[in-house]
Amino acid sequence: MSTPDRRVLVLAHTGRETAVLAAEELVHLLVAAGIKPIVMPSDAEGLTEKTTELLHPAGSANPIEAIELVIVLGGDGTILRSAELVRGHSVPLLGVNLGHVGFLAEAERDDLAYTVQRVAARDYQVEERMTLDVSVHVDGERVMETWALNEASVEKADRERMIELVIEVDGRPVTEFGCDGVVMATPTGSTAYSFSAGGPIVWPEVEALLLTPLSAHALFSRPMVVAPTSVPAVELVPDAPGRAMLWCDGRRSMDLPPGARVEVRRSAVPVRLARLARAPFTDRLVAKFGLPVHGWRGRALRGAEAPVSGWGGQARGDSAGAAGPGPECPSNTVSNGGSGKNPDGSGPSASPAAEKLP
Repeated sequence: MSTPDRRVLVLAHTGRETAVLAAEELVHLLVAAGIKPIVMPSDAEGLTEKTTELLHPAGSANPIEAIELVIVLGGDGTILRSAELVRGHSVPLLGVNLGHVGFLAEAERDDLAYTVQRVAARDYQVEERMTLDVSVHVDGERVMETWALNEASVEKADRERMIELVIEVDGRPVTEFGCDGVVMATPTGSTAYSFSAGGPIVWPEVEALLLTPLSAHALFSRPMVVAPTSVPAVELVPDAPGRAMLWCDGRRSMDLPPGARVEVRRSAVPVRLARLARAPFTDRLVAKFGLPVHGWRGRALRGAEAPVSGWGGQARGDSAGAAGPGPECPSNTVSNGGSGKNPDGSGPSASPAAEKLP
C-alpha cells in the first residue's frame, strides 16, 4: 500500500534576502524529510535554480486544495497575506518569524530544522482564531463585503482633518465624536493596531469583539469589549467634513463616502494556526514584548509541583535542581515560537528553583 504524498506550501516574502535564504533552506529540509514542497510562482522567481529543481508542481489550478500545511516565512504581515490566500480552506498556517515581534508566528528562524522535524512527525496541534465579516453600506445598500483576522478600521483619509462618526452596538447608538478613526478588532488583533491605539490585550481564548477609538475628541472615548454575538457598527456623519477609508488587516481598503456605514460581526470561517506547543499566552506576551518579570517568585511550591518559571521556562519534574539564574528578558519556549524543546541543550535554559515563601 503506497503512502500518500505529503505536500507543504512554502510562502515567503522573497523580495528580502533573509526570506530567500530561509525559503531555500526550508525547501531542502522538507525534501530530506520526504515532504514535497510547493511554492507559488511569484515566490519561486527569487529562488536559485538548484532549489527550484526540488519543487513539486502544484498539480491543480488551486494548490491549496492538495496541501497539508502552509509554512510561512516572515513577519505578521506575511502571515496575514497567507491567511488571505487560504481563506475558505481548512489548511493551517505555521509561521516562522523573520520579522520583529511576530505575534502570529510559532517558530523562530534558528528553529527551522526542528520545525520541519515536528511537521514531518505530524507533531503539531491546530487552533482556530476568530475572524470578522465586514460589510459596507451606503444609502441602505450593501456595496462591499470583506473579512479581517486582526481588525477592520475606519480611519480619516486626510491628515489635516478628523472625521465625525457614530458608534453603534446591536442596532443601538452608543456615542458620537470627532476622531482619527475607530478600530474594530478580534482578540488576535488586540495585540496589533488596537494595542497601539491604547486598547486592551485580550487572550485568544476569550470570545469577544473590541472597539478602540483613535485620538477621539470626546470625554467618553474608552475602548469597549462586546460579546462575540454583538454587531458593532461605525457610521460616518453625513454632513461632516473629512474623508474616510476602511482598512482590513492593513491589506484591503475602500474609500468611504459621507454617511457610509461599516458593520462587523463574528465570521463563521476561522483562521487555523498550527502550534508546536501549548505554551500559555501569558508567556508569549512576556517574551514578545520583553516584559520585565525577573522579580517574580511564583507559588510557594517545590520539586515536581514547582510552577513554570516566570520567564515562561519549561515545566520540569527536577526544576528544584535547575542551576543558574534566568535571563532578565524572556528566553523561553515562547520566544522560540513555543517550540516545546526540552531543556537538554537543544532548547532554552531551565528555570531557577521555586522557593518556599517566608
